[in-house]
Formats: sequence, structure tokens, C-alpha cells
Amino acid sequence: MIGSALFACGAAVSIWGLGSADATNVLCFVGAWFFTAAGLMQVVLSGNAVEPGNNAAGRMLNAAWLAAATQSFGTIMFNISTSAALTAKTVRAEERLVWSPDAGGSVAFLISAVFVYVAYYREHERLWDPQASGWWGAHINMLGCIAFAVSAAGAFISKTGSAADATLASWGTFSGALCFFLASMIALPQLGWNRRNV
Repeated sequence: MIGSALFACGAAVSIWGLGSADATNVLCFVGAWFFTAAGLMQVVLSGNAVEPGNNAAGRMLNAAWLAAATQSFGTIMFNISTSAALTAKTVRAEERLVWSPDAGGSVAFLISAVFVYVAYYREHERLWDPQASGWWGAHINMLGCIAFAVSAAGAFISKTGSAADATLASWGTFSGALCFFLASMIALPQLGWNRRNV
């Protein structure tokens, strides 16, 4: 939730002109480290990478672990892009070290969101379950991943070194961060959600 809040604040600085680009970059840089810490915790908490198969004696990949591992990879990509955003001075550096890992992280987040659906289906044997908090969390997480992908498209670096659509990039980051904040809030056990539904 802290990482999401920092990304949302960083985007808000850009959207409403509350400060410089440096302020946005620093907020997103710090937020990315919270994302990475959360991603690594998810990998640890998701269990083994391989689990017993449902319908056979064999084994299958744990979809929850795949979701966490893929998302964790995406957070590391965001660490690279937000770190480089603080120091990149050339268009080439922005293309290679800021936009490329940002786009890669966004794709990893989208893939992880698909694995979240697979994990949810394997556990609950249905995809339509609006009474369950975990169902809402999965959908809100997917919306956040889509918004981050839209943000990456808007942040594409042109030959002049400017973003293709800075407004789209900022609003995509802001809305995606809010979605991740809500999805994280839903997952918090102290909110009193029924543990079977999380």
C-alpha cells in the first residue's frame, strides 16, 4: 500500500503541477522499492513453485507462485526504470534504462494478473464470485495492471526525448496506483474479510 501511495503521489505531482519532475521521480523511485519488498514477500508466502496436480498423480506449477514471481520480476524492472529516471540525461539512456524496463515491468504485471485469475479459479473452481473479497481484489489488480500498461504506452520516448503522451502516462500511473492500493487494502487480514474469500 505504501508503494502504491507513493506512485499515486508522484503521478499527482505531475498531473496537477504540484512540484518538479524530480519530485515525481523520487516518489516513484522510493515507491518502487516498496513494490519490490511486497513482491518478494508474496513469493515467499505463495508456497512452493510446484504442487500436486488436481486430476492426476503428477505435479503442476503453483499459479499463485507464478503470479508472485512474475510480479516480483516486474517490480525489479520498475526499480531499474525509476532509478534511471533520476540520472538519465540522454535520449538513448531514457529509451534503454527508463522506458524499456518500465514497459517490461508493465508486461510482467499483466502476465502476473492472468496467473492471479488462474490461481483463483484453481482454489474456488469458478471465476464469477462477487461475494468474495479475493474476486474483487483480482479484478482491481487487473485494472491496475492495464492502467500501468497504458501508462507505459504514453511514456514511450520519442526521438526528441519527450514522452509520447505525458498526460496519458501520468493518469495511467495514478489510476493504476490507486487500483493497487485498493487491491492491497482488500488483502489485508485485519480489515475483517472472511479468510476463505481472500
